[in-house]
Amino acid sequence: MAQTEVLVFGSAIIDFISYTPRLPRPGETLHGHRFQTGYGGKGANQCVAAARQGSRTALVAKLGADSFGSDYLRHLREERVNVDHVEQLADQTTGVAQIAVSDGGENNIIIVVGANNQLSSSDVSAAEVLFREAKVLVCQLETPIEATLTALKSFRGVSIVNAAPAMADTPPELLQLASIFCVNESEAALMTQMSDIGNVEQAEDAVGKLIEAGANTVIITLGKLGAVFGSADSKGVCQHVAAPDVLPEKVVDTTGAGDAFIGALAHNLARHPNGQLADHIVAACAVASQSVQLPGTQSSFPRA
Repeated sequence: MAQTEVLVFGSAIIDFISYTPRLPRPGETLHGHRFQTGYGGKGANQCVAAARQGSRTALVAKLGADSFGSDYLRHLREERVNVDHVEQLADQTTGVAQIAVSDGGENNIIIVVGANNQLSSSDVSAAEVLFREAKVLVCQLETPIEATLTALKSFRGVSIVNAAPAMADTPPELLQLASIFCVNESEAALMTQMSDIGNVEQAEDAVGKLIEAGANTVIITLGKLGAVFGSADSKGVCQHVAAPDVLPEKVVDTTGAGDAFIGALAHNLARHPNGQLADHIVAACAVASQSVQLPGTQSSFPRA
């Protein structure tokens, strides 16, 4: 079997997506106009996004021993993901997410992680061969943090931590262990205790704060504004990468755009290790911009 390029240690969740004219207010019931189920969870999303770009991928994750879990395993195999270390647990339910998407492309999400909470440090040692051979490791925060830290400590290649959902008190070790620490603007604001990040200059300030907190390289994604990044090797110097222009009427669903970005970034880092990070971010922004023009999460991820 060919060497794994992108290894993802993280979550797998079934999405239940309702499309509505707008997002509901607290206590309000709205009539939606369409419903669909999909395959989600940041870990699996990012793995499938990298696979669709052409990377040889593997996922370490937990599913319930239910119909949702069995369907998910079949789906991952169809996406050409190595699922040797995706385990179905008899006493757990597969994680689920309830997602509302407005006609304007905004969304809100409630997740019940289920079996994902059982991902542990022992799963790192069980997948030792994958950790030894992979070029890029991708982690998120939808699974237990202790297991994620073990995964990062055990990996010698390039690691990406997508710190989502964000933690107000992020363990310094998480920042220090990741080669690349990637968050969106709202996550960065929470982690840096900034009231808002609404433009490039504020994002640059947040990059500096995260580097001061111990991060090596930081990328903050800004949706239609692209991304800002900087590194500890050149403190005080940030670069802005613009996103491709997408007409507002073409924005269908922003759910999963960040995961499309991470998956494409991991793919390009694995395939072009000597390339410039700015170029990898340009390519990742292009993939994310394509994804928002189609409905669903993994179903919206483009193929190379």
